Amino acid sequence: MPVVGVNRDRLFEALGRKYTDEQFDQLCFEYGIELDDVTSEKEMIRKELANNNADSQLQNASEDVIYKIDIPANRYDMLCLEGIARALNIFKGRTPMPQYKLADIKGKALQQLVVKSETALIRPYVVAAVLRGVTFDTSRYNSFIDLQDKLHQNLCRQRSLVAIGTHDLSRCRGPFTYEALPPADISFVPLKQTRKFRADELLEYYLANDQKLKKYVPLIKDSLVYPAIYDADRTLLSLPPIINGAATAISLETRDVFIECTATDLTKAKVVLNTIVSMFSEYCTDAFAVEPVEVIDSFGESHVYPDLAPRQLEVPLDYINNSLGLSLSAAEVSKLLQGMQLEVATADGSSNGGTMLIVSVPPTRSDILHACDVMEDVAISYGYNNLAKQVPTTVTQGRELPLNQLSELLRQEVAFAGYTEILTW
Repeated sequence: MPVVGVNRDRLFEALGRKYTDEQFDQLCFEYGIELDDVTSEKEMIRKELANNNADSQLQNASEDVIYKIDIPANRYDMLCLEGIARALNIFKGRTPMPQYKLADIKGKALQQLVVKSETALIRPYVVAAVLRGVTFDTSRYNSFIDLQDKLHQNLCRQRSLVAIGTHDLSRCRGPFTYEALPPADISFVPLKQTRKFRADELLEYYLANDQKLKKYVPLIKDSLVYPAIYDADRTLLSLPPIINGAATAISLETRDVFIECTATDLTKAKVVLNTIVSMFSEYCTDAFAVEPVEVIDSFGESHVYPDLAPRQLEVPLDYINNSLGLSLSAAEVSKLLQGMQLEVATADGSSNGGTMLIVSVPPTRSDILHACDVMEDVAISYGYNNLAKQVPTTVTQGRELPLNQLSELLRQEVAFAGYTEILTW
């Protein structure tokens, strides 16, 4: 499971109260996450550089307490302080679930991102959105960057599926284009550099000098074309999935953020974009409002992102009760699910006479896919420790399936004949 480090004092400020370590550990347990460690930046540096001279780094290190929290692998909305605080506040009933929405931009044209057909050769998909009127401070800015890193490591599979680019919209202008060009035709000043590089030269430079970025270089290095995003003035915004351009770098003074996600998997790109804008739209002038972007794909078809509309999922009430050994009413289940950021809009009778719950799933809960996921959230909100222990009503004896038994016999005989088995995934 991913581990997220958050500043304890900032987290308590967001939660509206202070906890002892034991109290917060219990709260994490109740929600299904785990307080893995209580440390500080200075302590982490001391452990990491135990055998080296770390005095110079320790002098500048903060002694603020950091909570390291284990997050379930599919809860991408909790990979930052904002997501953790929001989830726990809703769970404890301190704040209502926010209503994510597209900003009202009547009378203004949407920002447009046009996809060229050549991108099909390398990374065919892109989605985008704009956060307007964002207010950053140092902590918020660092959290914004950390969330992108966490998503790259997990859902994005080290940028092979999705790569995120964020840009200061005041330093570029649309319409934007997503292109795929020969490396020799791409030239720009990348982030944290002062001179211009040609794209192929830049990748060689990273292979030789950058331990962090070198692992992403093989994703495009041998391709005939490299992906690139340009603005209307041919300013390069991004060379995905490697690096952004320095010309549009965001800073603490940035107020309008243009977010683009290029991908080889469109579904995951949508999830990544929804996660980022949902978490940080709370800092916009109009909280939880996201300005959409029109993407014109390589076939000339128009798509508007992000899609923040809740999904509808039908779940039989009997399924929840039978799975958990409970006798909850629809109203009780609805209240429990509200603490998990799920709303039960209606409860209608199903064809077999039972009650069918219509569950609204917000864009932050991409982990909710089936009825069993809803049932699990009911169990968490109800409290696993509150579920009664029951002796199963049936007795079974486990045994190997005949097909598996035959497979094991064949596997053994083939191995005796001198063959080596290779398991593919």
